[in-house]
Amino acid sequence: MDPKFQGEGMRTAVPQGFADTVEPMRKAHEHLLAALQERGIGVEEYPCLPRGAPEGVAAARAYPIQGILKYHGLADWRWRTAYLPSISVNNDAAYTITLVEFSPALAADEVWINGQMAQGRERERVIQLLDLVRRMAKVSSRARVFSKNVVRGGKAGKGLGTSASASAALAMAALAAVFGPQMAQNKRLLSCTARLLAGSGARSAVGGVALWLSYPGVPHEESFAVRLDERGQLSDLRLLTVPLDSRIGLKTEVAHRDAPKSSLFKCWMYGREAEVLECLEAVQQGDWRTVAQLAELDSIRLHGITMSGSRENKVFAWEPENILLFRLCNELRAEGVPVYFSTDTGPTTVFLTHWENEEHVVQAIDSLGLGVEVIRGRIAGPATLVEVSQAREELNL
Repeated sequence: MDPKFQGEGMRTAVPQGFADTVEPMRKAHEHLLAALQERGIGVEEYPCLPRGAPEGVAAARAYPIQGILKYHGLADWRWRTAYLPSISVNNDAAYTITLVEFSPALAADEVWINGQMAQGRERERVIQLLDLVRRMAKVSSRARVFSKNVVRGGKAGKGLGTSASASAALAMAALAAVFGPQMAQNKRLLSCTARLLAGSGARSAVGGVALWLSYPGVPHEESFAVRLDERGQLSDLRLLTVPLDSRIGLKTEVAHRDAPKSSLFKCWMYGREAEVLECLEAVQQGDWRTVAQLAELDSIRLHGITMSGSRENKVFAWEPENILLFRLCNELRAEGVPVYFSTDTGPTTVFLTHWENEEHVVQAIDSLGLGVEVIRGRIAGPATLVEVSQAREELNL
């Protein structure tokens, strides 16, 4: 690795007011790494990178995430590290396909998302990731990026997690374009790179039920994700996605800035180690119900933290439909049908249940008369490379 890059990335920023959290969260980080080792879950080394090629093209596909143990707020906005570790599950209700082409002939980067040229903050976040790849590869070539979100239904809604799939697909395609396909398969490098566009992209990159390790001041190469269900332990789990739009035009980055100001935030941080260990054990045992219970509980806490981060402008991320959907879970459980809800930053709701209950839950959602769509899904895998010709066809290039 470029020593200059490594020196910059050795330690990320600690936000004002959070110096007291560094040592306990660092110790929790070490405990979680030890727990992974004890359970035989491998952690790849961060690779020593060769000089990259100034010209190359590659394409990749990745899946959105649904939070189990959520994260909110960014400890370091440049490196997009989190205050606490988090767990999510990849959801095959949608995917992102991205093509990246580096060329010395380009005068400037071009970014196209869903057929539109990206502008403003959306473009800046893509360029930030490309700049990291260029610095690691010691190349200066500009790039063309074409990316498209594909939903197995009518709309994506707000809170489906496509920013995560977009960052994972972009990272894999960019790494493969300059370093070749083999280097892009290193999950630690891939997840660290994907994190630069959206933090949750670290988990989307590795697939399945994934743990993203992070804490205030964490070194860049220590803030990565690992897959927990390597043996398909939760293959019976079904994800039923109900896409909902945000009527307030919710922006996730606004919620990220407010959340750490909540008086509930540090308590949330300090309780995370124990819950990650509980979730890890549940995944290892194939206990989908405990995983789903944690997802529902943390959805409620996440919303409470989002609402309480500002005294003046409260961020209410849920819509009226959410209350009816949440109450439905209680009603179904009272009838003996185990089903749990999960929401991230936005109203889109994912129901987690066993495959035997899928049809019953879908019918119950339909019976509410909300006119919402239900996308049936399963746990999706990691980011994967796609043939460039196939990607060009799908992207209509």
